[in-house]
Parts: sequence; C-alpha cells; structure tokens
Amino acid sequence: MGVPKNCVKSLRKAAALAFFLLVCPTLWPQASTGKPAVPEAQPEAPKDTLGRISPKAAVVGFMTVAHKGNSQIAALYLNTPLRGEDAEELARQLTVVLDQRLPARLNLLSDQPEGSIPDPLRPDEDIIGTIPTANGDLDIVMERIDRGKAGKVWLFSRKTLTSIPDVYRELSTPGVERFLPEFLVKTRVASVQLFEWLTLFVGLPALYLLTGLLDRLLGLGVGALRRRVRRDAKLKNPRVLPQPLRLLLLAIIIRWLLSRIGLPLLARQFWSTTALIIAMGGCVWLLIMLNGWWENYLLARRRNRNLSGSASVLRLLRRMLDGLVFFAGLMFTLYHFGINPTAALAGLGVGGIAVALAAQKTLENVIGGISLIADQAVRAGDALKVGEISGTVEDVGLRSTRIRTLDRTLISVPNSQVASMSLETLSARDKFWFHPLLGLRYETTPAQLRSVISGLRKLLNEHGNVDSDSVRIRFVRLGGFSLDVDIFAYVFGADWNHFLAVQEELLFGIMDVVQQAGTEFAFPSQTMYLAADSTNKLTLLASVHAADATPSTGEAAVAKSA
Repeated sequence: MGVPKNCVKSLRKAAALAFFLLVCPTLWPQASTGKPAVPEAQPEAPKDTLGRISPKAAVVGFMTVAHKGNSQIAALYLNTPLRGEDAEELARQLTVVLDQRLPARLNLLSDQPEGSIPDPLRPDEDIIGTIPTANGDLDIVMERIDRGKAGKVWLFSRKTLTSIPDVYRELSTPGVERFLPEFLVKTRVASVQLFEWLTLFVGLPALYLLTGLLDRLLGLGVGALRRRVRRDAKLKNPRVLPQPLRLLLLAIIIRWLLSRIGLPLLARQFWSTTALIIAMGGCVWLLIMLNGWWENYLLARRRNRNLSGSASVLRLLRRMLDGLVFFAGLMFTLYHFGINPTAALAGLGVGGIAVALAAQKTLENVIGGISLIADQAVRAGDALKVGEISGTVEDVGLRSTRIRTLDRTLISVPNSQVASMSLETLSARDKFWFHPLLGLRYETTPAQLRSVISGLRKLLNEHGNVDSDSVRIRFVRLGGFSLDVDIFAYVFGADWNHFLAVQEELLFGIMDVVQQAGTEFAFPSQTMYLAADSTNKLTLLASVHAADATPSTGEAAVAKSA
C-alpha cells in the first residue's frame, strides 16, 4: 500500500526546514534553553613585592630592611618627595627615632589591608604609636597611598616625616652599641645580631640562675631567723622564692633592663614579648601551685572530720580550676599575638557538647557522686542497705560506691543509682529497737500476769542501757494459743554487737521475771475432742488450744463420757 502524496510533500518540507535551521544558526529561536554565560573572572589585586599591604607589615618590613643596611629599599616605605641620598638619609633617621622612641607594641598594630580605621573621616590613615619630643608628643602616622596599577600600599606619612629630622637631632647614639665589641654588633646569624643570640641563650639562663642564688640567700636569712625565734636548730631553710616567683622576677628584670638599655625596636619588641610570655607562664604556674596548696589544706581539715569522698571531689575541682587557669593564660597569649580565639572557642563548645553526649552516663555518675559527698549521705564505714544490697561502705568515689557485703564480696554500685534510690544507713542509728512479743500460757492467772508486767517494767526502767522514757509494756491481746504481752523500748548501744549483748541480758531477765511469777511461756498446741452424734458414732474433733496438749478437767470429762 503506497504512501499518500500529501504526506510525502509534508515530510519533504519539514526536512528542508530542519536543514536550513542547522546551516543558519542566526535564525535559531531566542528563547533557547542554553546555559547562561559565565561571568569573566575579576583580575586579582596586584600584590606589593615589599609587603606594604597593612600598617603592621609596612612597619616590620621597613625596620627589617633598615637594620640590614638597605637604605635604598627602606626609602620606598616613605611617602616623601625626596629622592636618592636625601631619601636614604631620612629613612636612616626614621630608623633611629623609631628604635629609641617608639613603644614596642608592634603586635597591637593592624594586620588588615584597611588598617584599624581609628578616625572614620580619615579611613586611609593609621596611627602606629606616639613618641615624646621636645615640642610635645608626635604621632607616627601611616597612610594608604594608591599607586595605580601597583595597587594601594601603606607608607609613612609626609606629615610625620617632616618632624623626623628635628626629633633625630634630639637623640643620642644607642648605649648598647658603644659598650659591645664591634664583631658582636656587626656579625649576624640568620639576620639577627650575634649579641642578641648570646643574650637569648646565655644571658637569659644566667639571669634565671641568679634568681636561684637570690632564693638561697633569702632562705639562709629566713631560716636563721626561724631557728632563733622557735629555738629549734633542726629547722631547715625554707624556699622564699619558688620557681613561679623566680619566673616573675626574671620578667621584671627584663622589663627593667629594656628601660635602661637602648635596643632596636624589633629587639625591644622581641624581649617585651619574651618577658610577657615568661610572666604569663609564671602566673599560670603560681595559680596552679596555689590550687595545690588549697587542696592540701582542705584535705587536712576534712581528715580531721573523717569525711569520705572529699578527696575525690577536691581533686576534681582542682583539675577543673587548673584547666581554667591554663585556658585563660592561653587565650590571653593568643590575644596578645593578635589571634582571634572566637573560632577556637566555638569549636571547643561544639566539642564539649559532643563529649557530654558521649559520656552522658559517666557524667551522670560523677554528678551523683558529688551530690552524695556534698550531702554526706554515705560515708566510708557506714552499714548501708541499698535496695537488695546490704553491707559496709568501703569507699565513695566519683563514679561508684564500693560496698562490702555480708558474704565478704565487693560490689560497685554506680553513684547515679545510689543517688536515686532509698538509702537505709543502719549504722546511723542513735538507738536500737528492743521489741519482743511475750506469749504466756492460758493457765496464767490475772494476778500472775500483773506480776509479770510489773516485773518487766522494773527490769527495763532500772537497766542503764535502756531509754526509760521509751519503755512501754502492755497486755495487748488473747492470742490463738497464748496471752500476748508487747514489750517496747529503745536501747543505747555503741554498735550492733553491743546492742546484741544488752538484748541478751534483757532476755535472760525476762525469763527470770516469768519464772518468779509462777507461770510459763506458751507454745503452739492441739486439743483432741471425742463426741457422740445421734447415731452413737464417735467423731474425732481437733482444735487448737491456747495452753498446751494436756486437756482441762472439763475436757477430760467430756472425752470420758463419750
């Protein structure tokens, strides 16, 4: 069957149109589904080869090249119209002025390309320090200059540089360079003068040893005074300056020497930072040592009170305080070096939450142990009953409480369970309960019963270990096989063994009182009854009698007639 002509013509037209669109892309529809054009990448800002990208980097870079003697490069850090030797001389004068007058606070300078922006009206200026002069204080200002294609760089401002020659004429030659041999000043190792290396590795340890010698001399004086006052020749010389105080003294000496010796700015910055780190380490060490002394003092007082578990809690508190002191010192040091600790604190917070969730049971036991020790609910040596466990407490720790059972086994119970369960401290009793129930035979007459009650009251009231105010003796009921007398009293006893001895003595006394009254104790018994019914058949009846197995006279007569 052939294809219709109309269909063939339509197919030919569609094919021709498709071919025309493929060879003529300019006729494609505008609403195509193609991907959007990717924006071109912005060219990176040019980087300054001298590192003048921030006030701090510019100052450090200038002082570094100036101390190396590169006056030509140092002049490139100045915003001055001078050129050649004049610019180099100005750079040298600025170096001397900064070395002698600028405070060693380079770590506080801004490390951002925008600077610290102290004045919003002058966003491209930054004050790096103030120096004293004969005409008043002079601000050392850095300004941000746009160098076109080279980008923006930080330079010493023209206003500051115009005052530098006058300030330079007021200064004198640094004293340290006059007294040191020339080879110590000019010889450099890793761009650092040789005398600075010697000061670090020889002078600093020597100063620390001198503080130890001072400690011994002070110890000799204080020891001699103690022996004379206490009149005891065996007393040893004390340590007046422990190691943390020696570190603090060393930091004070370094700061004092910096104020007396003229050192370059970078050297003063290094030694100022060194003194600060030494002082911070000494303070942290001293606080940790004080925590140890505080712990030992409290433990000595707790031992006198015989409080168990206090050592564990005090040790935990001391470790926590030591950690807080160390962490505070670390955060202060990071802040001093311009490191923002916010991210570290946030990370520690997230990590702390994760650790708390992972150690939830352990923290629960620790908190339960602290509550038990703080409330003094459980102490070592207590006779305790926790649920189905009975025994003597041997130790109360932060995680668990160890109990020695009556079978001499040792059970560790988590403190979270001990804190949430009902505790029965058997050894905490001030009195012991003496509560026997006395059963007398039904043959006991009322007179004999009154004699027994009177004798028991006299026995308990006259006993030295019985609380006479608690004595209560009553004829309470006609029992199933006895006349019941309830005895109630509290007994003073040092411990359970002492109470058993007193109880034994009282029970013997009760037996004597009953015997003297002419009656006897009852015990369970049965009485047999024989009865005849209408058909003259014998029926055996059994009943529980209140006295004993011997039938009474009436009972014997009934049994005989039957």
